[in-house]
Amino acid sequence: MTAAAEMPPLSLFVALYALRVPDRRSPPAIVATEKKPRDLQLADNRKALFDYSIEDRVEAGIALTGTEIKSMRAGHVNLRDGYALIEKGQAWLRNVHIAPWTHAAHDNHEPMRPRKLLMHKEEIIRLAGAVSQKGYTLVPLRMYTKHGRAKVEIGLARGKKRYEKRQVIKEREAAREMQAATRRRI
Repeated sequence: MTAAAEMPPLSLFVALYALRVPDRRSPPAIVATEKKPRDLQLADNRKALFDYSIEDRVEAGIALTGTEIKSMRAGHVNLRDGYALIEKGQAWLRNVHIAPWTHAAHDNHEPMRPRKLLMHKEEIIRLAGAVSQKGYTLVPLRMYTKHGRAKVEIGLARGKKRYEKRQVIKEREAAREMQAATRRRI
C-alpha cells in the first residue's frame, strides 16, 4: 500500500480544523451588539376610530420643546379632542394636551399650545384639497417615536352617523358572543 492510501480523507482534516482550540494570540472576534429599538407607542386615539371612518393615513413629525418630549415619553398625552388644521400652507396640530413636565424648574411648556406638523409641501397640498370637501377632517390617530423622533399619525376622516356607530357596537357584541359560545363548547 502507498502512503496516500493510508491518509484519512480531506473532509476529516477540515472538520478537525474547525474544532481546534482558538489561538490565544489572535484578537477577539468583534461581536455585533444589537441596538435596542427606540420606537415607543406614546398615545392612541381609539375614540377617533369609533367616531370617524378613516380613509387615508399620513405620518408627520412634530415640532416640540424639550419638556414636551419628556412628558410625552412619560405617557402624559391626550389625543382625544385633537385635530389638525392647515393654515397658510402649514399644518398645525391643535387641542392636543401634553401635560407640563413636573421636574422642570422654569420655562415649562403650555399644555394646549398649537404644534407645527412637519410634512412635505405636496402632502400638505393633497390633504388641504381633501379637507376642503364637505365632511372631511384631519384627526390625530396615534403618537409614537420612530428612530428617536416624535411622530404623529394623521388620519383623513369622515364623521360617522349615529346609526353607523350603533351598527359597529352590534357587530362587536355579536363577535364577543360567538367567541364566548365557542369557548364554552371547547
